[in-house]
Amino acid sequence: MKAIDHPLVRALLALALPADDFVIAGSGPLLAHGIRSDIGDLDVVARGKAWSKAQALAESSPAPFGEGVKRILLQGGEIEILNGWFPEIWTVDSLIERADVIDGIKYASLQDVCRWKQKLNRPKDQEDLALIACYMSRAMPS
Repeated sequence: MKAIDHPLVRALLALALPADDFVIAGSGPLLAHGIRSDIGDLDVVARGKAWSKAQALAESSPAPFGEGVKRILLQGGEIEILNGWFPEIWTVDSLIERADVIDGIKYASLQDVCRWKQKLNRPKDQEDLALIACYMSRAMPS
């Protein structure tokens, strides 16, 4: 299944957020690159008009990572829209500017995914890092 066909991505697209003002983070980029076949939730980092539109959909609350970052939970918490993503590492603008565009949707670059997964270093992050390394080694020309 292509990422654009995943129910959570479809639900996100139905919100009609301005495409230039958000990027899919978390494990979404792994889905988009075919590294994972499914994900349990969707993390979206938004700025500007996309963040404003998200704020009109539900109330924000403090996010679990990143001081001062707010989040909005939608679809029973399966879609999390945040106005920051590890702000001690990068800005939302830089995260969006470096994004990979797949099927017209911005996904955080795999380099950025590796950086936050190394920082968190949970068992699932270690597993994802191994999957990304395997994917990158296959993607490199010999």
